[in-house]
Amino acid sequence: MLKSLDGAAVRRWAVTCCDELAVHRDEIDGLNVFPVADQDTGSNLLATMRAGLEAVPGDDDVTAGRTAAALARGALIGARGNSGVIVSQVLRGLSEGLADVPELGGAALRDGLRRAEHLANAAVAEPVPGTVLTVLQAAAQAAARVRSDDLCAVASAAVAAAAAALADTPRQLAALARAGVVDAGGQGLVLLLEALLAVVTERTVVTEPTGHGHNSVPAPAAPVDPARSARPAQLLHAQREGGSPEYEYEVMYLLDGTDKSRVAVLRTELVAVGDCVAVVGTGDGAPVWNVHVHCSDVGAAIEAGVRAGRPHRITVLRFADQTDPVHQTDPVHQTDQVSAAGEQARLVSGHAVLAMVSGAGVADLLRGEGAGVVPADCGVAELVTALAATGARQITVLPGQGGMSQVVEAAAAEARDTGLDVVVVPTVSPVQALAAIAVHDADRRPADDLVAMTEAAAATRRGELIVAPEEALTWVGRCQAGDLLAMVDDDVVLIGQDLVPVALGLVDRMLGVGGELVTVLLGQHARDDIGDVLTDHLRAAYPEIEAVVYQGGQPDSLLLVGVE
Repeated sequence: MLKSLDGAAVRRWAVTCCDELAVHRDEIDGLNVFPVADQDTGSNLLATMRAGLEAVPGDDDVTAGRTAAALARGALIGARGNSGVIVSQVLRGLSEGLADVPELGGAALRDGLRRAEHLANAAVAEPVPGTVLTVLQAAAQAAARVRSDDLCAVASAAVAAAAAALADTPRQLAALARAGVVDAGGQGLVLLLEALLAVVTERTVVTEPTGHGHNSVPAPAAPVDPARSARPAQLLHAQREGGSPEYEYEVMYLLDGTDKSRVAVLRTELVAVGDCVAVVGTGDGAPVWNVHVHCSDVGAAIEAGVRAGRPHRITVLRFADQTDPVHQTDPVHQTDQVSAAGEQARLVSGHAVLAMVSGAGVADLLRGEGAGVVPADCGVAELVTALAATGARQITVLPGQGGMSQVVEAAAAEARDTGLDVVVVPTVSPVQALAAIAVHDADRRPADDLVAMTEAAAATRRGELIVAPEEALTWVGRCQAGDLLAMVDDDVVLIGQDLVPVALGLVDRMLGVGGELVTVLLGQHARDDIGDVLTDHLRAAYPEIEAVVYQGGQPDSLLLVGVE
């Protein structure tokens, strides 16, 4: 039994928290119905605690105060979701006042929980009963009632009170009662407190997910029903008691270069554009603020941060992309699913590629290469949202068709104002985007990578086969509505009525000046056998050339052809 926690014990607690959250992540995600059923509370808590643990010094001689401070700062900077922001403030409360104190005893834990309750409530613009804040309040009040400064007694009282408060959350929030679950964030906090007690009592935590219980510490008073943890996503769409259902996005970013007065203005502005507002700081000599809001106007939330200071590490998630997978559709066909595209675009921390394309097959090809995708005809606001959603500081944009330069440049300029480094590779066809992403190297210097991708796109000749929408005069004669037009670099080179000879004529003209690789994307309305016809022709007529044919699914072109 430990009388106090030194730096090594605080680090063991952080490790135990991460282990417990990893085991129970899916369970806690399944409980997540309030304030929105985005099923990510367990994942967010785990990511937050892991960020905190990564910041903790590995030296066993580091004091409890310094270890706790590093844990709290790392958790705040890496906090994800509303629950992660609140937990970061719990850790900050426990660390404040310790300074360079060698060990954390019962009195320090009691004071830390009281401070944590104050900070967590201050972080949330509109606290709601029946959430993690209620569970934290119960733990802090129970710890305060312990007359002894015995660490185990204080920790045990906090755990017991937190578990009881967790069991009571369905009676405080109708959303939880209807779904038959306890509060997800509260469940996570109970796990963290139980992990603390396990370290104090020097017992190894042996635990199993989905309601099988804990073998070393008292189980929560409201054990989770495993059947409820695995309930279908559509059952989790509960009424939002703490905000308006019109808010579609969760926006988070870090903020520095500011002060408390401007942060207060920022909090007021965010309350005006959304709900679930949390703005919290590290509280040290070089403060960093973590900003969180649910809103529909992503641009307004980010612009408010620009006025307050320097926002960075911007992330945007759309709630609909986090819930019922049965009802999700391809982001290429739904312009409002840009946050999912942002997640796909995160290749490595700091650098992402975002492609603007039409066609589910093209989108799959680009995603397979690590790029994110958004609709080729998306607007400025949608593209800005997608850029922010990558979570990267450096983003390369690949336009998928001509005529989008104004939208792309406007979105890039707006994103740059938020601190993102956005560059655009000039591509006016998906075949050029595929050529560019093929040479992308996230480990290369950004400037060198941009040059390589631009050169690859420029070296790709592009062809297209479309159906003439109306009578017109072309460079090779007059066409009628319904005619097939073969085009190379936007110029009509062949007119015909039969798909096969026009398609073969197109690739022959493109290969007349040489080439090593031919890429063909079959359109949504292309004839079923045309891919095999083209493949056989290319193998027979150009055996030295590599040729690949994909189902592109683009709606406006029967064929897209790239020659490199």
